Amino acid sequence: MRLLLSLFLSVFALCTLAQPEQVSSDFKGLKDYYAAYFPIGVAVAPSSFNGIDSALIVREFNSLTAENIMKMGPIQPREGQFNWKWADRMIEFAEEHGMKARGHTLCWHRQAPDWMFVDDKGETVSKEQLLERLRAHIFAVAGRYKGKIYAWDVVNEVVSDNPGEFFRNSKWYEICGEDYIIKAFEYAHEAAPDALLFYNDYNAVQPDKRARIVKLLGMLKARGVPIHGMGIQGHWSVFGPSETDIREAIEAYSSLGLQVQVTELDVSVYPPESGRRAKRPDEPEEFTPELAQKQMEQYRMFFRVFRDYKDAITGVTFWNVSDHSSWLDYFPVRGRKNYPLLFGQDRARKKAYDAVIDF
Repeated sequence: MRLLLSLFLSVFALCTLAQPEQVSSDFKGLKDYYAAYFPIGVAVAPSSFNGIDSALIVREFNSLTAENIMKMGPIQPREGQFNWKWADRMIEFAEEHGMKARGHTLCWHRQAPDWMFVDDKGETVSKEQLLERLRAHIFAVAGRYKGKIYAWDVVNEVVSDNPGEFFRNSKWYEICGEDYIIKAFEYAHEAAPDALLFYNDYNAVQPDKRARIVKLLGMLKARGVPIHGMGIQGHWSVFGPSETDIREAIEAYSSLGLQVQVTELDVSVYPPESGRRAKRPDEPEEFTPELAQKQMEQYRMFFRVFRDYKDAITGVTFWNVSDHSSWLDYFPVRGRKNYPLLFGQDRARKKAYDAVIDF
């Protein structure tokens, strides 16, 4: 009997959480604590629009970013064939709940379909043909959501991680040189003239890469390219970055006359790694009290800095909803549980949450 009662109460709790409309009028979520500062967003997937996650999203956030459902490959896997279902659903969900919507991303070297770069004979396309395909894609996607998506990550991660190299040597760059970057922003502005257009990148607060990103942004501004903001991805950890590096990066980007957004925030409990690797059999993955404390302190510092720059920062977006499921469970180490967010595996608020709202 006790087991049945426990099961009933658990099901009742889940059903209650899954009803956003039952939120009491005095409930405060992240979006409410930061109402005087900037929107608080979250990256969403098809599973985000129903059940427990949807309730949590409505209670805590006021901006949505498409995690994967608007990327080039998923939304146009074959030329002229579009998968609108989940992108449309995100827009509907945002409108239903009075949220802002961000688009991610119109041009990226990853998750770009193979057909984009070859002709019907399987040979590499010309620069002119590739730019035309890029234009068609941007006009289709950004044009469909004109007036509904307030900001786009137009170009993603084009600056090289190699200190001796400026641009990433992608298929885009091999075929078009730097022109594809300029054209992507121009096409996006033509297709959605009221949208804010962002460049988005990781490691964007590290001094060496930051300098190269500043060089790129300055070049775009000097050429009259329609760019409005810089997206700092914010895939950070309990080991860094430093407060100084974050402050200097925000100041560097905002000094160019650009809005700054933290677009993909999470705080890993593991040291940074590059590339993929397999999980080691003896690799620990316990979320210890010591790690929880370190994560709390990092989140406290990050948001203190963000608040200090509220005149420059126009949005902060978490990359995934809770520790229940995060992209860091699969990258860089597949099968290793990470705990990078403010909500635990049970979707309850963690100690780090309290630190973020304690001001």
